[in-house]
Amino acid sequence: MNYFNYFTEIEEHFQQARGSGFFLLSPLDWAMIETWKDSGVPLEAVHKGIDRAFEKWRARKQKARMVNSLAYCAQEVLSAAAEDSTSASDAARDNPAPAFDTDELIGYFRRNAAQVREAIARARPGAAPLFQQTAESLDQLAEAGAEGQLTDLESVEQRLTVLEERLLAALMQSAGEDEMLSMRQEMDRQLAPYRRKMTADQLALLEKQYLQRKQMESAGLPRLSLFYL
Repeated sequence: MNYFNYFTEIEEHFQQARGSGFFLLSPLDWAMIETWKDSGVPLEAVHKGIDRAFEKWRARKQKARMVNSLAYCAQEVLSAAAEDSTSASDAARDNPAPAFDTDELIGYFRRNAAQVREAIARARPGAAPLFQQTAESLDQLAEAGAEGQLTDLESVEQRLTVLEERLLAALMQSAGEDEMLSMRQEMDRQLAPYRRKMTADQLALLEKQYLQRKQMESAGLPRLSLFYL
């Protein structure tokens, strides 16, 4: 299952479990899903955790308010993931993910290169050269795909990780104090009701993912990993 499907499957399952029709997840929710994905939490465990959380919520005699965030389900999701870890590992070994289609990869690299170039016009001082270098690297990957040279997807993903880490480092370093303060205050407001439900490590990872996502969105940059294909 690719990255996009992982997100949409969880969003749809949360909507169904909530039982109140169409409901959009917040940026904090999407950052949490990204944390689960990066941590290797199986989709089945997320679904199981969501169902358990809502079962417990509905069993409560007093319900102060409707569940409006995936953070409410975080502890149950992690518990379900711990229970399923052995079987999930066996399934991953027995059912490796299929290779990406070459044309799909080429199109993905070209679209991302074009989006990075569009972001150059509004890049922060000093960041434009790095944006240009990133776009050129994506062009090279597209050309390699057209020539049938993209045979090692693990190496491709490692290269994309390096490109994105360089972009994130530049964005974080060049971000103004007021901008970072605003992002952190918004994050803290959204996260405040759920801090007691998560461990310090979970919170640190979630905060990092959230701020990285907001930085990339603010700069108009795409995420580069093949998980986003």
